[in-house]
Amino acid sequence: MTDLLAPILPQPDPDWAEAFRVPIIECDQPLQALGIATGFTVWPAYHRLGVPNAQPECYARTEVFERLLHAASLLPDGIRLVILDAWRPFAVQQHLYDTLYDILRQHEPDADPRELTRRTREFVAPPSTRAESPSPHLTGGAIDLTLCDREGRWLDMGSLFDEATPRSYTRHYEEIAAPDEAQRRARDNRRKLFNAMTAAGFSNLSSEWWHYDYGDQLWAAHLGKPHAIYGPAQVLSLEQLWRQQLEGLRR
Repeated sequence: MTDLLAPILPQPDPDWAEAFRVPIIECDQPLQALGIATGFTVWPAYHRLGVPNAQPECYARTEVFERLLHAASLLPDGIRLVILDAWRPFAVQQHLYDTLYDILRQHEPDADPRELTRRTREFVAPPSTRAESPSPHLTGGAIDLTLCDREGRWLDMGSLFDEATPRSYTRHYEEIAAPDEAQRRARDNRRKLFNAMTAAGFSNLSSEWWHYDYGDQLWAAHLGKPHAIYGPAQVLSLEQLWRQQLEGLRR
């Protein structure tokens, strides 16, 4: 039995250089559209918010899909997972990274560029299409998600999705010695999400309560796995699919 209200223990911040050195042995699992699922809700946040090139559907590897169903089954009756983002095109990753970096630079024009880069990486992974070090969301193994009630009301998680403040750190409310009612509610909702997702085999990004990984380099580095199983993935257009099929027939 998973204790969904167990405290979230301290976890290390990611070392991106170390994570990107983890070898990848690609398992070739396909991407699965998540919107057809009945076990959780899908709300493609970036598409709904008008981010350029964002997808109207959320996609993840098939094993990630199964593990999301398992995590959803661990939640109390009346609480559902809401998938906000999963596989992410490189163009979207670049847009998010550049946008946050530019906002931070405008807010603090005298800041050292290295400090701006560090702070940007707290909330947006470095954009990369390299086969040996892809951005986590490009692999189909990274998931952004939250919780809602039976009627679809968002649960209070203590910060907004993608909020670039210290409140977004997963353990932010664990570190408040005497939380008020609202802080306890946010803390407990984060615990439910964290404990369900980690019981299903995911790892969490310490700076983002909403971000979880399975199978990618960040997951492997966090859990001490010898290698990742997901490299870059792609949602194929119909034209690309036909070309791929015809190439396969020629072999």
